[in-house]
Amino acid sequence: MLQAITYKTWMIFPSVSPKAAFDRVTRAVLAEGFVGVHVEKQLGTLTAQQETSGSGRPQTLRVVVRKAGTGSRVDALFMVQAGQIGQDVDQNLCRVVDAAAQ
Repeated sequence: MLQAITYKTWMIFPSVSPKAAFDRVTRAVLAEGFVGVHVEKQLGTLTAQQETSGSGRPQTLRVVVRKAGTGSRVDALFMVQAGQIGQDVDQNLCRVVDAAAQ
C-alpha cells in the first residue's frame, strides 16, 4: 500500500526576530521554485506548492515562524502525496529553514 510521506523539521534562532526570519524564509521558498505561495504575515505562516514529478499532483510545503524567547522558531513540513517520491527532501527542507539565519 502506498502512503503519503510528511517530512518535518524545526529550528530555533535565538537572535533572529520573527519578522526577519519570516521574510528570509519567504525569499528562500520563492528561490526554491515553489508556486502558489500563500503568505499570512500576521500569523507567520506560509503555504506553497511544488510539482516536480509531471503527474500534476503538487506537493505542499508549510512553514510557521513564531516567537521563541528573544528569537524565533521556524517549523517546516513538506508533504509528498501517495505514490510520489521526493529526492533530497530533507536537505532542501533544512535549507529553507536555515535561511532564517542568513
